[in-house]
Amino acid sequence: MPPLVTVAQMRALEQQANARGWTYADMMEAAGRGLAEVVRDLYAAVTQRTALGLVGKGNNGGDTLVALAHLAEWGWEVSAYLVRPREGDPLVERVRNAGGRILHAGQDDLDDAIAGHEVLLDGVLGTGVRLPLREDIARILAQARDAAQRYDVRVVAVDAPSGVDCDTGQAAEETIPADDTVTMAAIKVGLVLPPGLILAGDLHVVDIGLPEDLPAWREITREVPDADRVREILPPRPADAHKGTFGTALVVAGSVNFTGAARLAGEAAYRIGAGLVTLGIPAPLHPALAGTFPEATWLLLPDDLGVIADRAADVVLRNLDRVTAMLLGPGFGQEETTRDFLARLLRAEAEVHPRVGFIPAAEPRQTARPQLPPLVIDADGLKLLTRIAHWPEHVPGPAVLTPHPGEMAVLTGLSTREIQAQRLTIAERFAQMWGHVVVLKGAGTVIAAPDGRTAVIPVATPALARAGTGDVLAGLIVGLRAQGVPAYEAALAGAWIHAQAGLIAAETVGHPAAVLAGDVLRAVPDVLMTLG
Repeated sequence: MPPLVTVAQMRALEQQANARGWTYADMMEAAGRGLAEVVRDLYAAVTQRTALGLVGKGNNGGDTLVALAHLAEWGWEVSAYLVRPREGDPLVERVRNAGGRILHAGQDDLDDAIAGHEVLLDGVLGTGVRLPLREDIARILAQARDAAQRYDVRVVAVDAPSGVDCDTGQAAEETIPADDTVTMAAIKVGLVLPPGLILAGDLHVVDIGLPEDLPAWREITREVPDADRVREILPPRPADAHKGTFGTALVVAGSVNFTGAARLAGEAAYRIGAGLVTLGIPAPLHPALAGTFPEATWLLLPDDLGVIADRAADVVLRNLDRVTAMLLGPGFGQEETTRDFLARLLRAEAEVHPRVGFIPAAEPRQTARPQLPPLVIDADGLKLLTRIAHWPEHVPGPAVLTPHPGEMAVLTGLSTREIQAQRLTIAERFAQMWGHVVVLKGAGTVIAAPDGRTAVIPVATPALARAGTGDVLAGLIVGLRAQGVPAYEAALAGAWIHAQAGLIAAETVGHPAAVLAGDVLRAVPDVLMTLG
């Protein structure tokens, strides 16, 4: 589980390690060797095994020189292109002594140097970069970017692509897009926020020997989930289990205009392991859905012209006995009667009619309002919440709220531009303000818990920019909640699996533009198979 750090947090870790006796030179040696090992393993199949390092004057340049020396010792043909002079630097001599060539900006042609190598290590600028770039550095990066694209050279960024602000994700226009970024000890925040996320390519974390008991580690509450983290979260599947072992998910969803939302969410809840899934839908949708989803059970709800009616709240409340998690919102629409349904469900007492067989008792009696199960609220359900006064107080917590940026704008009153510019901090702020887990969807989905824990999914793919994929995500999360997974962990695992399924779906279909939500859903078992 790689931690996610700001530049200041990373500096604190390094300073504390240095004070303990693990020096900056030790860190550089570990970083350079780790970088070389990643390059060797990633590109073992390249034909010539040639690597060029763009070497700046800072620590990233030092990491790059150490890596080049190791690669040369392992039989690679390497060159170091010094963007800035490093007079008397023993690391430069180390590369030369290992058989590497030393090239100099202003003396040797950069295009020719790049054209003669298969792998380019971008070690020009480090994590402390501030924009805009100096004109001379910007010119070299732009030239290298164009040459790398023209000659189809694989680019590996050292710690971060040069020109990416590692706190904000903002990037200089001249930044060289990386195929892979090898980052040291922890992932920097700017590498999981667009456009830095897109420029970084695949992320690889290298251990640089920082002691595990440094006080600065305890200040870090953000993480970047990986397969191991998700594997820990998924509940066990004992051989002697029965469907009750894995809970019941009630998916309350759909309207005549959005019939498919309920099915996508319900099937996703099943695919992630829920023992039983019940679809609570407007009654007119049943004939269209029942034949396509035989595994589901059904709770047919009163409707007004095909949307869930306010009186449906009593029906839901009377059928919660075995429900272990409930999803509200996909495909609801925005009708007032559905808003009233949601308000009654969250706040009102249920009018319960005792029954003998199918005959109601003569006099209805008022009973205490049933306790709602853990909730996931998505899509139109989120927009309807904003029309309920003091809604965060009425939603039993911690619920999982899954807005895309447009829905987050409705919930918060902020513009989508403001939200996208500060995705991480805004998700964290409102999770704590509302007391619920916020899953802010999009490139680099953010999962923020009220207690301050935060995760970011380092995936950006247009395959997920398609109607219905959000219903799949909501279904995955409610399916995990139904199995007893806590809110933050369920949201984290669901979002990670959803992102991986999007990548697999794009590869399977052949082009991200052709991916449908159903393709993402069908890829979920493939993701689970990789988790074992």
